[in-house]
Amino acid sequence: MAVDLTQIRRDLHRIPELGYQEFKTQAYIMNYLSLLPQERLQIKTWKTGILVKIKGTNAKKLIGYRTDIDGLPIEEQTGLDFHSEHEGKMHACGHDFHMTIALGILTYFADHPIQDDLLFIFQPAEEGPGGAEAMLEEVLVGDWKPDMIMGLHIAPEYPVGTIAVKEGLLFANTSELFIDLRGKGGHAAYPQLTKDMVVAAAHLVTQLQTIISRNVDPLDSAVITIGKITGGTVQNIIAEQARLEGTIRTLSAEGMELVKKRIENVVKGIAVSFECEASIDYGCNYYQVYNHHEPTKAFMDFVEKYKHANLFVCKEAMTGEDFGYMLKEIPGFMFWLGVDSPFGLHHAKLSPNEEAIEVAVSLMTDYICTL
Repeated sequence: MAVDLTQIRRDLHRIPELGYQEFKTQAYIMNYLSLLPQERLQIKTWKTGILVKIKGTNAKKLIGYRTDIDGLPIEEQTGLDFHSEHEGKMHACGHDFHMTIALGILTYFADHPIQDDLLFIFQPAEEGPGGAEAMLEEVLVGDWKPDMIMGLHIAPEYPVGTIAVKEGLLFANTSELFIDLRGKGGHAAYPQLTKDMVVAAAHLVTQLQTIISRNVDPLDSAVITIGKITGGTVQNIIAEQARLEGTIRTLSAEGMELVKKRIENVVKGIAVSFECEASIDYGCNYYQVYNHHEPTKAFMDFVEKYKHANLFVCKEAMTGEDFGYMLKEIPGFMFWLGVDSPFGLHHAKLSPNEEAIEVAVSLMTDYICTL
């Protein structure tokens, strides 16, 4: 079956949808799947996700390949002819590429089955609230749980043709962070009658930064970033409420536990010091992406000899990916795919080079044939 992967990518780029709202995306993929030979296909839907099993000729194992399918709440600024048709939403993390590559690989093996069974997982809600862990619990079970699993993520900073990967830790543990402070508002001329939450929030921000510098082992990196603060109503009213929104990233699961414990203690201290109420919500949490030694080494050896791609042994990154939950339960790996864009992930002007699609499809079909 002849497939125009560039057109598929552009079609998907036009319809980005947020987590568990990927209805058009699911319909598009399901329609495409209906055009493939059906003899060896088994298809399941789960919420807005899809699982596609391709029966092998004499299966001994189930090989999994996962792609994420959701977009981000970002207003696109690429100026592309095929820009997002959904206001305030964009495929700014490359999931349109990820889906297209998965469909390209799937199409090949629908026509050319190998000995083992293959499972293609189109996972919703990677950007939040996280679909991987729920899929593991509800649908990636029994005969639908892979014996090994693979996935990729685009990397704007690498040239097309680059495959960046390493054994062990690739992506960090991540957690959202929301802190709400509630005191007592009042007139700006009578501060003694109030509990000012803007002042409390300012103190809290600076105290949170000491957690990294004074509680975390310097060899076990961690980051606390407060990206948004809201509080108060107008300039002459002392703020009764304030909200801090941020993220936590650590290179170890133990580090995440430590940082959260210290955040809770610091917030309790602020509540006492400023005589206010305080609450913490960690929102969406992702487990580290840890590439298993044996399958990652085998993949790296393959890429090193592959004529149409270049292996780069990269460092770990503080990015987060809920694929880590799958690797926690299933041996496998994730790698970076170079797409050569001047704008990075989650940027409104991200525009990956479409030549990388064919690089990934050819590489992964050839590699899966060796398994």
